[in-house]
Amino acid sequence: MKNRLMKGSLAALVSLLATNAMAAQEVTVYTAFETDILAKYKSAFEKENPDVTIRWVRDSTGIMTAKLLAEKNNPQAEVVWGLAGSSMALLKNEGILTSYTPNGVDDLRVSLNDPEGEQAWFGNDAFFNAICFNEIVAEQLDLPMPKSWEDLTNPVYKGHISMPNPASSGTGYMQVSAWLQNMGENQAWNYMKKLDNNIAHYTHSGSKPCVEAGMGEVAIGISMASRGARLKTQGAPLAVITPAGIGWESEAVGLVKESDAAKRVVDWSISKAANELYVEMYPVVGHKEVEATVTHFPDVESNMAEMDFARMGNERADVLAKWSEKFDAKSEPKS
Repeated sequence: MKNRLMKGSLAALVSLLATNAMAAQEVTVYTAFETDILAKYKSAFEKENPDVTIRWVRDSTGIMTAKLLAEKNNPQAEVVWGLAGSSMALLKNEGILTSYTPNGVDDLRVSLNDPEGEQAWFGNDAFFNAICFNEIVAEQLDLPMPKSWEDLTNPVYKGHISMPNPASSGTGYMQVSAWLQNMGENQAWNYMKKLDNNIAHYTHSGSKPCVEAGMGEVAIGISMASRGARLKTQGAPLAVITPAGIGWESEAVGLVKESDAAKRVVDWSISKAANELYVEMYPVVGHKEVEATVTHFPDVESNMAEMDFARMGNERADVLAKWSEKFDAKSEPKS
């Protein structure tokens, strides 16, 4: 009887250890998704995959890209999920991302995915820039509504504009790249010099300039269009303006370290269920069957800049070094 009890206890212990082992499958995911949506994505994934947990490591696109490059020889991430396509192209070229074809890839819009052979990253959504314009502040200060990028160089806006630092924010780099690729090098750098005269400060978050505009801290924020649409829905006195030549990019997922659990995170991130969460914030998502109209989101397709994501990735270091030398003095302190 005693032996049977011991065997039963041993079996229960082995079962408990096995259960704990399954529950302990933690996947480290590096991301630049906005902080306020991470819990929703984690909860939805873990509900469908109760034996796998996500451990987010989150920062802005530029900082997260630099972190991944610095860890190249000793990678800490297992999955990168929610990072700009240009960064993903750079990470692939550096051998940081592993080629992997996730389940469900045929259901995705190819325009948001890795365009090269041996695909290593896949688009979750497309995100766009906009000008967030506080109409109440503008009325108080007698500021006209801008309709073009050139309008923002008008001296009347001096000290009333914020935008993201492109060295720490993918949103900022995306717009700088759009100017460089569509205006031409010389004209674009001259434009940014004139714009800098009117900049109050550069932020380290892509959404912050629009938040600042919504709160009246600045009149104008060059920022994420989706953030402007959300704030306007919440009652902020914003006009969300998309002038010709707005920057845009794919936000994507890729595998760094191969494991069953990590692959399941990648697979789920491109699923229809995941895309139904993305579309709550972004009007353009990766899955072909998922579409929606985001309230207060401006028409962007006719004003989208021509974007070469491979060029963005290849030129990144040189562009950021040049930008930082010229304009970093107005950047906010890093927290």
